[in-house]
Amino acid sequence: MENRTDWLSILLQCKDKVKTSIQPHLKARREPPPDLGVGAGGDPIKLVDLAAEKAIVKILQQNDVSFTLISEESGVKKFGAAPAQCYVTVDPIDGTNNLVRGLPFYATSIAVSTAPVLSSVYVGLVADLHHDTTYTALAGEGAYCDGEKIASSTAVSLDDAMIGLDLNTYRVAEIASQLTSLIQHTKHIRHFGANALELCYVAAGLTDAFVDVRGKLRATDVAAGVLILREAGGVVTTPQGEALEVKLDAKEKVNFVASGNAQIHKTILGLVKPKC
Repeated sequence: MENRTDWLSILLQCKDKVKTSIQPHLKARREPPPDLGVGAGGDPIKLVDLAAEKAIVKILQQNDVSFTLISEESGVKKFGAAPAQCYVTVDPIDGTNNLVRGLPFYATSIAVSTAPVLSSVYVGLVADLHHDTTYTALAGEGAYCDGEKIASSTAVSLDDAMIGLDLNTYRVAEIASQLTSLIQHTKHIRHFGANALELCYVAAGLTDAFVDVRGKLRATDVAAGVLILREAGGVVTTPQGEALEVKLDAKEKVNFVASGNAQIHKTILGLVKPKC
């Protein structure tokens, strides 16, 4: 499919289908979950994740799209007569643990690319499924929230900045030394539990930066969010300040610093001490 606007329309259809498909699971979220094994990304599979993935695939097939699916749940699957025509990288539910606990912060993330690498993503959508807020971007055409153009933060000082920081790992003692200086210089630290959506919060200027150096986050989580943030004027690099390029695969892990602008990004990089 060559028309990128058509792609955006299809992804919005996917979002609507996901919202409808997960409703029964929201109502039954307090029931004991069945053991469905482990997904391609390494996390236990939940029924709501499978329902969301199925909804996305169904809409793509209804639109006669040939594609290669790269999913946190099912891994890599090919659909249609020309599956190498495009790659659709999805995290069907980002923040599943929030969803099943009733915490109102979870999303669907979908990215379309010409190749299975981050730099080739040209359409991205992250939908906040609880608040019914949708972030989108087309490469070279800016980023939007519910159709309104967004811009990332211009804040340059950490004195009043709000910085997202993911410390969700049993290895926190190993990474603490990398982040001590940043924490000491930052007054407002936050983490909400759905990293694709947190990247969009930076894109919309709701927060000023987001940092994840755990080596735990999957490429499927960031594929759409990185494009949205960059199109909003933000900056995303490795903790070493290098270009963030990664294979789009559920097993591929990423470390990154994402900021609203280049100046605060430079400040944060100066405080983060990544392992060489």
